[in-house]
Amino acid sequence: MTTASGNATGQTSRSTAPAPRSDRWLRRLASAPGARARLICFPHAGGSASFFFPLRRSLPDTVEAYAVQYPGRQDRLAEPCLSSIDELADAVCEVLRDEPGPPLVLFGHSMGAILAFEVARRLERSGARSPLGLIVSGRRAPSLTRTETVHQLDDAGLIDEIRRLSGTDDALLDDPDIREMILPALRADYRAIETYRKSPGPPLGCPLSVFVGDEDPRASRAEADAWRDHTSADVTFHVFSGGHFYLSDRPQEFADTLTHELTRLCGPADG
Repeated sequence: MTTASGNATGQTSRSTAPAPRSDRWLRRLASAPGARARLICFPHAGGSASFFFPLRRSLPDTVEAYAVQYPGRQDRLAEPCLSSIDELADAVCEVLRDEPGPPLVLFGHSMGAILAFEVARRLERSGARSPLGLIVSGRRAPSLTRTETVHQLDDAGLIDEIRRLSGTDDALLDDPDIREMILPALRADYRAIETYRKSPGPPLGCPLSVFVGDEDPRASRAEADAWRDHTSADVTFHVFSGGHFYLSDRPQEFADTLTHELTRLCGPADG
């Protein structure tokens, strides 16, 4: 596994040599000798692994952490984007299933919440590396659907939607070169999440933690609470002040709550 470089939307240097599968998909956030768990973070639509870099300063020393890097952005800019949740989940599951290491905790925000859920389902079905827990943020339960067509908008409409959610610096969105660079990934990700429909299957067997902002236009409290139907294990629920990107607006509160949930799932450090 490698450590990513570059900003959330910019290009980074690319190696001409093929990387091992895990190095293509996972970027290290934090190492922890003797870790009790490995946290895997799944970004939102249009997001990249670097969105989670601020967590490096605040994770407990019982947890090592990686962020998923989707194709079509940053150091994977030359690769074609995947435009379905099933394709993404299959690819990530294959990587995680084959990686040795401590038990997994999956965390996803927005589209990443659904992707983490689908990866958890696949891991449990495979009987290998069933997750220690799943933490979902900023997303309604997978069983709840809306008619959404953002991916069908023209470029200006797609950019307006990103501005509305306040997830990207306006200065970046105002730069024509950056817009041209990020729009294919944005559109592919929105297509993936807006066309997603949960397939039938049993609830998860792992504990579930649900995070939501109290002013999130994408997930009401009731819609987030419906995640309870998707596990047979314990569920915790945390409401933050803020909108869809409350975790960026309230980073310390978010980090503290995430640490609390990770400690609950994997136990405190020996001492």
